[in-house]
Amino acid sequence: MTVGATLPPLIERFFTQRLMQQRNASPHTIASYRDTFRLLFAFTQTKLGKPPSRLDLADLDAPFICAFLDDLEAGRSVGIKTRNLRLTAIRAFFHFVALEEPAYSGQIQRVLAIPGKLHDKREVHFLTRPEIEAILAAPDRSTWIGRRDHMLLHLAMQTGLRLSEIVQLDRDAVTLGTGAHVRCIGKGRKERCTPLTRQTCHALRAWLKEADQGGSRKLFPNVHGGGLSADAVQRLLARHVGTAMALCPSLRRKRVTPHVLRHTAAMELLQAGVDCSVIALWLGHESIKTTQVYLHAHLALKEAALARVTPFAGKKGGRYKPGDRLLAFLDGL
Repeated sequence: MTVGATLPPLIERFFTQRLMQQRNASPHTIASYRDTFRLLFAFTQTKLGKPPSRLDLADLDAPFICAFLDDLEAGRSVGIKTRNLRLTAIRAFFHFVALEEPAYSGQIQRVLAIPGKLHDKREVHFLTRPEIEAILAAPDRSTWIGRRDHMLLHLAMQTGLRLSEIVQLDRDAVTLGTGAHVRCIGKGRKERCTPLTRQTCHALRAWLKEADQGGSRKLFPNVHGGGLSADAVQRLLARHVGTAMALCPSLRRKRVTPHVLRHTAAMELLQAGVDCSVIALWLGHESIKTTQVYLHAHLALKEAALARVTPFAGKKGGRYKPGDRLLAFLDGL
């Protein structure tokens, strides 16, 4: 094995050559990978007593990487999905190192063989029509900020754009009139166009007349004319959901995030009878398997399927519903 394969030059070339130049990775990918190695180097400094600038490639063997991942779960209480995300970044680096340092192929293959953890698939959460209407009614549209927030929430629920896609939208991304749509750059730098309803077009026409705060080209600028950050959108959504709870108490039982608005758009399409393959294109999913989670979450579709099933022993079909309120209460315990 080659002695003295220092880590810093490999890390620098991985980010500058592989990610930025060769792969043209998005800023989100670069930031995610950067954060992974920051955490890893903090762990190495604690466990090995060596600063990152003195690390060798040999220090990052498979047992050490496993110990780092275990520490993330135990010490930082990260979930399995986050753990797997960190492992993905490390694997990408070692795929790069396999070409740069072939003498370390044994160590590299053992690291690449570290498996990701399986995790439970959580139920998809989405908003009902009364909840949608309550949230859209929450912003004070007598103010510029209220009108901006209302338009942002309206567009998010109609188009299902990701939070990262919404905050990057410029005024030029919107096309109104015949074939009205909004154009965005999604995951993997893939461009897609999402159609707009007549109601959304009408609202956008009104908003575009006053959106250029301080000459900003952003579709949803802040008060200074700059773009809204992801954190700012999360805060404004939480504020308006808090207001909407007074009109719609069911919101108290839900944790509403920007991604829930995306799920809501998908469920609205599904309830309208749109095929899953079309919804996958609409949302910019790489695979239709990702979109099929909405089928599992849609209880009404399951109940409709149950109603079509031939009952056993000639009994009336359909979902069981207790006939007495007290019995219903006891069955619900």
